[in-house]
Amino acid sequence: MADRISSDAEAPASWSSYYEKTGERPPRPTLLKALDAFAVEGMPSGGLAVDLGCGSGRDTIEILRRGWPVLAVDAEPDAIDKLRTRSDLPDGCEIETLVSRYEEMALPQSDLINAGFSLPLCPAVAFPGVWRKIVSALRSGGRFSGQLYGDRDDWAERPGMTCLSHGQVVELLEPFDVELLEEEEDDSVTPRGVQKHWHIFHIVARKR
Repeated sequence: MADRISSDAEAPASWSSYYEKTGERPPRPTLLKALDAFAVEGMPSGGLAVDLGCGSGRDTIEILRRGWPVLAVDAEPDAIDKLRTRSDLPDGCEIETLVSRYEEMALPQSDLINAGFSLPLCPAVAFPGVWRKIVSALRSGGRFSGQLYGDRDDWAERPGMTCLSHGQVVELLEPFDVELLEEEEDDSVTPRGVQKHWHIFHIVARKR
């Protein structure tokens, strides 16, 4: 899969160029699967979506296009600035933005929480608390869509990252009915052109 994120440990000063390279890409398949499932069921009344690590908005735009109100969260102010100035923001869309690290954010009650390749950048010491926030914020019937990194990823030993075993991922998903859990492992380059071994879990899960 060509859709990968670079680590801030790889090039901490170049997030702006990363957003420019990836912001115009199509929405991620995990998000589309979650949105399509809601389309079949009918969007929850008063439904709210949260896009964690929204970047410049490749997923956020699609959620808005489907008629959802969105809270877009990113730790980088530049990402929010780029999202706010996108020419393809749907007319009349309902969007709020928040500049925050995951450890510090407060999440509203939500029906969809999307985290496209962003949660691996949460430090391992903080990840359990962040995941509890996500689970607590999701209403019954709400969905999580996104990616986690596996323990065989090249970045598994890097500081500031969270990489998990298959068993740990399964344990995290115990409060959910899992609609997609696809484990991917291959070698390719990051968006910044660096060769690496990837170990990724692609997830769509519906909270019971």
